[in-house]
Amino acid sequence: MGMHEYLQGLSELEMVVRAPGYFKYQGHSVAAHSWKVTQAAQFLGDIEDINGNEVNWQKLYEKALNHDYTERFIGDIKTPVKYATHNLRMMLADVEASLTENFIENEIPDELAQRYKRRLIEGKDDSLEGRILSVADKLDLLYEAFGEIQKGNPEPVFIEIYKESLETMLAFADMPSVNYIIDHVLPEMLDQEFADRGKLMALTKAILN
Repeated sequence: MGMHEYLQGLSELEMVVRAPGYFKYQGHSVAAHSWKVTQAAQFLGDIEDINGNEVNWQKLYEKALNHDYTERFIGDIKTPVKYATHNLRMMLADVEASLTENFIENEIPDELAQRYKRRLIEGKDDSLEGRILSVADKLDLLYEAFGEIQKGNPEPVFIEIYKESLETMLAFADMPSVNYIIDHVLPEMLDQEFADRGKLMALTKAILN
């Protein structure tokens, strides 16, 4: 038993495609997504820290870096499908948890097992770091959808993903970092010129109001 399987899995995540089954102008892997979420979490953590909220940076980085590692086991499931019903989401979470537990038990050395149990369990909890992760994950998804809309992708699913991502972030509107996104990031995003700009601005305004 050693760390070979874990390290090899990092390369496998480069091959797991996000939003499978849809036409995309720019593909994204789970590995790339994990890196972007970590960068977003770092930015959001800075905003929280500046506003007087104490961030456990080790906890935040571990949550963000590892939050989708378990997708090497089941792949990325289409977002509308994944969240179709609460029961389905819970069933998928149970499968991921079972596969992760089995992986740690069989592949991670005993002296590291507790550390990886901490890192590979579901990171989106009620702690500040878990809440930041929830927002960072949706922020990257929002940008992935925006990139496709900006390029004129005709797939309507990207409008739905944009909408769902923004609505989910608004559930954390008590966080200074989310208000920073609303007040500063979104206006900059929508200030760019692209074909569906008017439609996306109207949708964003409706959601925020």
